[in-house]
Amino acid sequence: MLTCLEEQTGLAPEPGCDLAVRMYAVAAQVYALYIQAQWVTRQAFPQTAESDYLDLHAQLRGLTRKQATPAQGVIRFTAQSSDIPRTIPQGTVCLTADMIRFETTAEGVIAPGETTVDIPVLALLPGAAGNVSARAITAMAVAPVGVSSCTNPLPFTGGSDPEGDEDLRARVLDTYWRLPNGANIAFYEQGALSFDEVTAVSVLPRNRGIGTVDIVVATLSGQPDEELLAQLQEYFQSRREIAVDVQVLSPKALTINVSIQVRAREGTDQQAVQQAVEEAVRRWFSGERLGNDVLRAQLGSVIYGCENVENYVILSPAADQKVELDQLPTLGTLTVEAMP
Repeated sequence: MLTCLEEQTGLAPEPGCDLAVRMYAVAAQVYALYIQAQWVTRQAFPQTAESDYLDLHAQLRGLTRKQATPAQGVIRFTAQSSDIPRTIPQGTVCLTADMIRFETTAEGVIAPGETTVDIPVLALLPGAAGNVSARAITAMAVAPVGVSSCTNPLPFTGGSDPEGDEDLRARVLDTYWRLPNGANIAFYEQGALSFDEVTAVSVLPRNRGIGTVDIVVATLSGQPDEELLAQLQEYFQSRREIAVDVQVLSPKALTINVSIQVRAREGTDQQAVQQAVEEAVRRWFSGERLGNDVLRAQLGSVIYGCENVENYVILSPAADQKVELDQLPTLGTLTVEAMP
């Protein structure tokens, strides 16, 4: 602006004069308007919108951002052998060293003469932080009478954070690329994925003959529960095509036994590396694998992605495993040993 003034009038204002200060103020406001206009332009399109404005684009397509889901698993409670039963009430709270809290969802009883009982548990706060490793839970907020300790023999799974912008954006754009028309595969896929718990879906038209549609869904932890299946069945029953028989099904479990040998980098803890690989492989076998082949190359990438892994050998599966659309690869036995 100062340059333009000098070109038009031949006058060059001094840097500290009143006119120069006024022009600096005006220039700052004009620049702010340019920045605001660029921001508004980004929020106007789903390809670049962010946060709440992306949510508004999603609403226009009949979508909402998925909320966080709690991790779930089993806690083993231990007590001294006794002639009387030891009751662990529903709602008993257990903790990790990082103060991540879990609550029992059912009552359990350590029977007379027994020393342990396994009880299903949910994380108190939804989110991926609840996906703790095996034996991470070590304490009880208030120990039931006679119960001395608790721990989780297996890792907790199924916890997920709220859907991020990029994942939501992909679902929004998918509704433009594959327009749901109430009858195509995209309609059923997008409807199932609108549920917070659903992480993967396979649609099988005419699976039971003409006029039938089977919808196979998986959660992050794997198999959906009966309550979720009932909700999905009711949802699609009210939206299905006329004279179409829709069924929402759990996937068929395809057990995959995995045996791995790993070598830790020199100077690192071999046992810690083996444990990290075991946890990574267990997390990889989630509901996201629905209908996807189990490829040794992908499994190797998971293993080598663990910190301080120098080398590895996959003993089993010996070859890639073909997976049908209605099958969910489920981890069977898992062995992680030191590489000779």
